[in-house]
This record gives sequence, structure tokens and C-alpha cells, in this order.
Amino acid sequence: MFCFQCQEAAGGEGCTVVGSCGKTARTAALQDALMHVARGVAIYADPIQHQPSAFDSIQSAVHAWLRLALFTTITNANFEDEAIEARIRSGLDLRVDLQKRCKDEQLNVPLAASHAATWNPCGSLEIFPDIQAEIGVKPTWNSDESSLSELLTYGLKGLSAYLHHAAELGWTDSSLNAFLVRALVATINPHDDVSTLTALVMEAGENGVKAMALLDSANTGRYGHPEQTQVSIGVGLRPGILVSGHDLADLEALLVQSEDAGIDIYTHCEMLPAHSYPGFKKYRHLYGNYGNAWWQQHKEFTSFRGPILFTTNCIVPPPKHASYADKVFTTGATGFPGYRYIDRGPDGEKDFSELIAMAQCSEPPVPLESGTITCGFAHNQVAELATPILEAIESGAVKRFVVMAGCDGRHAQRDYYRNFAEKLSNDTVILTAGCAKYRYNKLDLGFIETPGGNTIPRILDAGQCNDSYSLALTALTLKDALGLDDINSLPIEYNIAWYEQKAVIVLLALLYLGVKDIQLGPTLPAFLSSGVTSLLVEQFGIHGIPTPVKVVA
Repeated sequence: MFCFQCQEAAGGEGCTVVGSCGKTARTAALQDALMHVARGVAIYADPIQHQPSAFDSIQSAVHAWLRLALFTTITNANFEDEAIEARIRSGLDLRVDLQKRCKDEQLNVPLAASHAATWNPCGSLEIFPDIQAEIGVKPTWNSDESSLSELLTYGLKGLSAYLHHAAELGWTDSSLNAFLVRALVATINPHDDVSTLTALVMEAGENGVKAMALLDSANTGRYGHPEQTQVSIGVGLRPGILVSGHDLADLEALLVQSEDAGIDIYTHCEMLPAHSYPGFKKYRHLYGNYGNAWWQQHKEFTSFRGPILFTTNCIVPPPKHASYADKVFTTGATGFPGYRYIDRGPDGEKDFSELIAMAQCSEPPVPLESGTITCGFAHNQVAELATPILEAIESGAVKRFVVMAGCDGRHAQRDYYRNFAEKLSNDTVILTAGCAKYRYNKLDLGFIETPGGNTIPRILDAGQCNDSYSLALTALTLKDALGLDDINSLPIEYNIAWYEQKAVIVLLALLYLGVKDIQLGPTLPAFLSSGVTSLLVEQFGIHGIPTPVKVVA
């Protein structure tokens, strides 16, 4: 195997025996095959989507399959070989249907002779590991074209995740789906040079902004705008279900089905921001947030003692004989051998009764900590604080902002982010989103008092990684309010932590918006060639985090 799509790529170069995430060589091969089939589907879907009848039932099915297929290959999402195989087979069936349609309509398919457009395993899936060298990333890659193709691929994986979340709430965008198809084809087009691929990478950033805006509309349209909220990090006396991941629709369905079951529902990791939506506050059994970032789940899941539901990544393979392993359920793009999968029924709904029954027979969670944390500072809430924030800037009470968004991870270098936050001066406000916040969101950094008697928390948590869109809107709002012409003239620094592919599309979105001088860490992506790294440094000023930790007086 060879995989270097996440920040924990072995040796900073790539995993070759087993993934740092825990996936086996066979699972890695199946994921590569799923991406190969996705590109083959896109090759035939692309000419069709330019026809007047493009947005019909078959195209809708193609877009839904592509979103789920790419999401399935995101780091820590799916380790279940049988599930990946099933998605490969359904993709091959789609490709046949699309191929027939192109033939019937006499459409030109430029890459119809390519391997991705013609490959068929002939019913046997055991050959995948043997041909991974042909369909996967080459360990000997060394060109800027290959690097840009991988950067684009990982951006598309992140884009597909956000489009999938929005679609779960009934929100889709034909132009974003069309870009996903077109850009997938470009990742294997031998005629695309550095200039063409660079333009597509930036276009991916533009569509990343649009996708996050779409998801924001889907979330707020369904649940209302997030508002400043104190969330309990303690536990109650009743047994509970712990919900991890990002998918708010799954959380809502579980809350509805468990409303009178005598149990509590707790959020974990990226599900924390759900507490700030008015639409979730009506559920009195949504108790609080349990635990921290995804990588600490072994200890935290053992202490929780009730069932756990993964709605999206990030799954960490359980240790052998883990006491919680028989209590974990997955749904959506996720999967793991031995974990029970909850699919949609004939009515299109998910039945969570098995989790609820298991929770009713469980012991209450063991407390990990006590107190509260504050979240809910998405763009609408921050807009309501615009006057005191501007007042604080004009008075000098706030001298700068630091955007510390992105992912958390296991590497020891990530202590940097906690140390950095602790050493920031008292006139600095942290703007955050994503699970990176767990490095510092429980620190007592206090408030900033304004001359008008208002207080501003020194950590403004916008929500999930996709809510980095809110941070961008906040920056643009401040730019306009201060009468500035350039977003880079703001007193804002960007110190972004990355781990997986949703962070890649967030980064590309920031670049598209013109943000420069981003610190990216804890290490730069292994899939960036020296030429592409130079391009990012020269055009956007991207650089790694400083070592040792920068002390800010």
C-alpha cells in the first residue's frame, strides 16, 4: 500500500505497510479502487451533464453515489471492506448505465479508453491488492502534476463530505455536483498541465466556499442560527448514548426517537456545536458534551459505558478486547468490522431503536470532568456582537485576532497549539472551528472588557470544521466595518491545524478568499511537491508552524 493523504503519514512521507489510521493494506487497496471507479463514473457523467436533460434521475443517483464514495475514503471514515466492495459494485453498475447512455446519445467521451473508464474486476475483488500499484498513488511520485492532482483529489474528498451533509438535509446544488464530476476527470487527464491543475485547485477553493455556504444554509434553515451557549461537560444520573461525527440530521433523528426513553444523549468531538442551535435546545435529554477530540476515544468510550454512534469520521480502531467494541454503531459513510451499521429503511428513515434499547440497559457515564464550555459563535451571533467588537478594536482592548481552526490529532507536536493559546496576550481573541479547539477550549482565558461595559470571550467557537465559513464571513464583515480594502490588512493571523481531507478544502477555500500568510501544521502535507510548496509560499505566504513555540508577550 501507499497512502499519504493525512497529516499522520508515516515518516512524513507515506504509509506503506499499514495506515497510521489503522487501515490494512487491503482496505487501502479497496479505497483506491473505489476512487478509481469514481473517476470512471465521472468520465461518462461529465459529457452527459452538458446535455439539456442532464439533471434527471440517473444524474441525481450519480451525484449521490459520488458524494458517498469519496466521503467513504476520507481518513478514519470506513474500515469495512464489505461495505467498500458494495459501493464499488454499485459504482460499476452506474458506469455501465452511463456508458450506455453516452453511446445512445452519441456523446463524445474524451477519456473513454482510459483504464478508469474500462476497468472491470470480472466479479473478483481479491485482485485489488495486486493491482493497487496500477490504480493507486505511486510511492515514486515526484512531479508537480502528480502533487496538484493529489491536492485536488483530497480537496474533492472534503468537498464531497460537506455536500453529503447538506444533501442529508435536503439541500443540493447542481453546479457544485457538476464541478465534482468535472474535477474528478481532471485528476486523471494526462493532458492537464501544472497551469490547468493549479487553476482547478483554486476553483476547488471557490466551490469549497460555496459548499460550506450551502451547508450553513441547510443547517440554519433546519435548526436556526447558532447562539452563544453554555454546554455542560459533566454527566447526569441516567444512562446515555454518545453521538460522534458531524451529521446533524442523524442526531436529530436519534433525539426524536429517544425523547421518552428515559436516557440522555451526549455529543462527542465535532458534534459539540449542535448544542448551540435553537432547533436542538427543545430536546431536554440532549444533556451535554462528553470527552474531547476524536483521538482520545479509547479511554472516553470505555468510561461512557453506553452505546456510541458514529455519524461520520473519525473512527479509531479499538484495541483488542476493548470493552466498548460491541456497543459501537455506524451509519452514513462510516463503517468498521464488527460495528453494527444502521442503514435507511424502506421508508428512507433510520431506525435507532437498537441503540436506545442498549442504552436503557447500560450504566450511566463515568464523569471525566465538570463545568461548562461555551460555543455558538457562528457568523450570525458574531454579527450581533459587531458593535462591542469594533468598540474593543477602536479602544485598543482588542489588538488582534488569531484564527486557530482545523483538526486535532495524536502527534506530540500538537501540544504547540495549547502552548500557543496560553501564551497569547490578553488583548488577543481566538477564532476557532473544528476539533483543533479541544487543545485550548477548556483553558480559562477569560474575557475582554470594552469601554462600553460589554465583555467578549477570548475564545469564539464558530462550530464544526465546515463552520470555518463563519470565520471567513467574520473576517469579511470586520474588513468592511473597518473600511479596509484587503482582508489581509485586518489584525488577524491564521494558525491552522490540519489532519484529514476536510481541512484541505477549508485551506483551499481560504486561499480562494485571498487569505495570505497562513501558518499550517503541525507538519506540511506529504503530498506537496517542492514545486507546489514553492508555489504556495510565493503566492500565498503559507509556511509551517515555528519551532520552538513562539512566545507572544
